[in-house]
Amino acid sequence: MNAAPRVRSTAPWAKPRRVRIAPSILSADFSRLNEEVERVERAGADFLHLDVMDGQFVPNLTFGPLVVEAVRRLSALPLDVHLMVVDPIRFVEPFARAGSDHLTVHVEAAADPVGVARAIRSRGLRAGLSLRPHTPLDSFLRVLPEYDIALVMTVEPGAGGQAFLNDSIERISAVRAAIDSGGFDCLLEVDGGISVATAPAAARAGADTFIAGHSIFGATDSAAALVELRQSVALG
Repeated sequence: MNAAPRVRSTAPWAKPRRVRIAPSILSADFSRLNEEVERVERAGADFLHLDVMDGQFVPNLTFGPLVVEAVRRLSALPLDVHLMVVDPIRFVEPFARAGSDHLTVHVEAAADPVGVARAIRSRGLRAGLSLRPHTPLDSFLRVLPEYDIALVMTVEPGAGGQAFLNDSIERISAVRAAIDSGGFDCLLEVDGGISVATAPAAARAGADTFIAGHSIFGATDSAAALVELRQSVALG
């Protein structure tokens, strides 16, 4: 793929350090998904997060473009789609057509992460890059200037409801330092075990976008849980 100039985001949501909450619909009740989405949207969700798993890169299998397309019809919120798949460049076009606003791929799964970023951005989407908790940061940070979103996994990807890995704090800090020193217009997302107990520490380490599934949709009142999560970060 031909080289392309790095496109810096100028959208208001991409300005760093404003707190953003992205409920993960993997933990929602799919039998009443419209109601679940409406509730978190009214509570002030910034994005909706969708976890796509192929049963190969991670053991679990979730959903494909048809579900993204269905959620697109339910909400005007930006759809933050996390591709936990082998050879993710194959899926850029179908997920772009389905209505994704952001596509995040794994550095471990992309043979050419620069090419994937440019393929995503050429379709008018924001490109995100993620890594597993035990993947060395070097290869991730090397290509981060091509991306609009850095996603630090704070659990091993593949299942919801896991406990936050405390050694993730150091990795979040390192990614924040790289973003700030490079002057990148790049969100810093965290995903995995995010709750009122863990989000404040992640925020202090430099995260600005918090993906939460179980702690929001597993609560008796998902709207109140979202508001409480946002407040925990603001007060933490």
